[in-house]
Amino acid sequence: MTTRVDFYQLSRDPVDVAVAKLARKVMRSGERLLVVSGSAEQREALSKTLWEQGGAAFLANGMADAAHADRQPILLSDGCDATNGAKLAIIADGEWREEAADFGRVLLLFDPQGRDAARELWRRLDPDEAFDNRIFKQTDQGGWREGR
Repeated sequence: MTTRVDFYQLSRDPVDVAVAKLARKVMRSGERLLVVSGSAEQREALSKTLWEQGGAAFLANGMADAAHADRQPILLSDGCDATNGAKLAIIADGEWREEAADFGRVLLLFDPQGRDAARELWRRLDPDEAFDNRIFKQTDQGGWREGR
């Protein structure tokens, strides 16, 4: 199995806004999602942003350590155990976890401060045929374009 790793370089939106935009696309495709961050504070902020999308547009989510985690369309966790059955993960804190290789697709978000670590990870994964790396840069309008 090949794991597609999409490196998302944040330049316009903060991480919570970027996660909400990407999560909305995942939900529209009918998939479940795991959002990973080692920071409990960041997970709480992400959950709040997802819930506050407004009206019927909110993005239902829950914490991995809460009741009914397996039912959540978007699960927030400090690790890569997708008890909700997600095959796609967003790594919101920019910290690669080796267990992420078990997903079909991983979106690794990184800001300018994380650029060097992302570059190093790209170089490490690139020669490995088990990974398909791609880079996405944010446009001035807030969308994403694939680049190199």
